[in-house]
Amino acid sequence: MPFGRRRNRIDRSLRERGVPPEPQVRERDVQATSGPWDVTDAPDDGLPRLDLGALRLPARPGMELRVDLNPQGQVVGATLRSGDSLLQVAAFAAPRAAGIWDDVRQEIATTASGQGASLREVDGPFGRELAGTVVAAPPAQPGQPAPEPTRRAARFLGVDGPRWFLRGTMSGSAAEGPEAAAALEEAFRAIVVVRGSEPMPVREALPLTLPAEAAARVAAQQQAAAGGAAATPPRTPPAGGSGAAAPAPGRTTLEP
Repeated sequence: MPFGRRRNRIDRSLRERGVPPEPQVRERDVQATSGPWDVTDAPDDGLPRLDLGALRLPARPGMELRVDLNPQGQVVGATLRSGDSLLQVAAFAAPRAAGIWDDVRQEIATTASGQGASLREVDGPFGRELAGTVVAAPPAQPGQPAPEPTRRAARFLGVDGPRWFLRGTMSGSAAEGPEAAAALEEAFRAIVVVRGSEPMPVREALPLTLPAEAAARVAAQQQAAAGGAAATPPRTPPAGGSGAAAPAPGRTTLEP
């Protein structure tokens, strides 16, 4: 008797007895980690963290957290700063059955190479990563010609978690040597990701939010800025100088 018919009869018998079929897609095994963390296994380490919704970022002495906002006041990016080094972080939805860092890493390398970057795969503290140089254009100053693109060191980190993917982009001195990178690597390791249970398309960014107090402060600043713009004509900021620069529109700094 053909094996296929016999198997179908056995499967039908199991269904008749109420035995559920074996799942077609199993959740992938998640290896033990020392960070970054999923919210379900985050350590009770006493480290203060700033709650941005899907990400809880460590608040360490001497380290600054900046968030970028869109015109509606929604958080669209988060950056940790330590000295002259930056670490941009973002979290995305991932499938149950497999991680996405292998594919994302290849896509970053291909895209960056087409833009003049020189990146190579290396083993880092979080597994495979990309390291090398990228080409970036500094922001143009008002009334000045666009500056020439420059080459700078960069590292791209990635960690696959349970149904999430965390990406880190490191630049400045931290992308050039291990000593300068230590503080930001420890900060990346201390991040807690809050995936949530809602279904989301793979690779969609997990939503970030401001803490209530910070959101109220930003709303007040935006209201004051709107009133001031209506009352006084805009003025061109200086092209340079040694004085402290005003915060860039759409960006705010959070304190622990």
